[in-house]
Amino acid sequence: MKLTLKVWRQAGPEAKGKMVTYPIDGVDGDMSFLEMMDILNEDLIAKGDEPVEFDHDCREGICGSCNMMINGEPHGPQKLITTCQLHMRKFNDGDTITIEPWRAKAFPVIKDLIVDRSAFDRIQQAGGYVSVNTSGNTQDANAIPIEKENADEAFWSATCIGCGACVAACKNASAMLFTSAKISQYALLPQGEVEATQRVQNMVRQMDAEGFGNCTNTGACMVECPKGIKLENIARMNREYLKAETIG
Repeated sequence: MKLTLKVWRQAGPEAKGKMVTYPIDGVDGDMSFLEMMDILNEDLIAKGDEPVEFDHDCREGICGSCNMMINGEPHGPQKLITTCQLHMRKFNDGDTITIEPWRAKAFPVIKDLIVDRSAFDRIQQAGGYVSVNTSGNTQDANAIPIEKENADEAFWSATCIGCGACVAACKNASAMLFTSAKISQYALLPQGEVEATQRVQNMVRQMDAEGFGNCTNTGACMVECPKGIKLENIARMNREYLKAETIG
């Protein structure tokens, strides 16, 4: 398979970036997208050029670090997968593929396709925890009855891998799907009730401070989310926030 790649190249955060075109040959349909990028980099290194920098780790769709905008879609054309799970059989011989980093003010480009997603870490650190007083006869968490519906919703909210596809897909670069998923996984469980008011206030305020936009309910975030995180989480976060603000 022969392809034409148009790749965003940017030497550093303050450098001016541009799209650079690379022809590539010998791509097999069973290769993952990242394996194809490895071939490109091997060719560039053999020619004495600088390889394209991109993030990856597990290559199993778990860590969320392989964030690429492929032909205008976060993680590419296939739904419910990350870039590392995308295979080249989804493309045709002779295709032109445009590859860019996440585009958001809160995700500044570090180099080429790598962006700084530490804003997500700071949102979680602002309130994503549960404190438990372990002195005395503390009840075992597994012994606390939880409605199955709540347990299931908390579990599915917790599957968010924080890749940032929701931000990249949103016209406002909103992080509300990510933030609401992290809030929901605690709000739905009794263990999360102690910090509930403080948690939602702190995480929402940190989200705003990072420069993410607001939600206009277009649903692009849910469509492009590789884990299928639901929009209902945003509604739950809004309810939790309004309740916290009312309490004071």
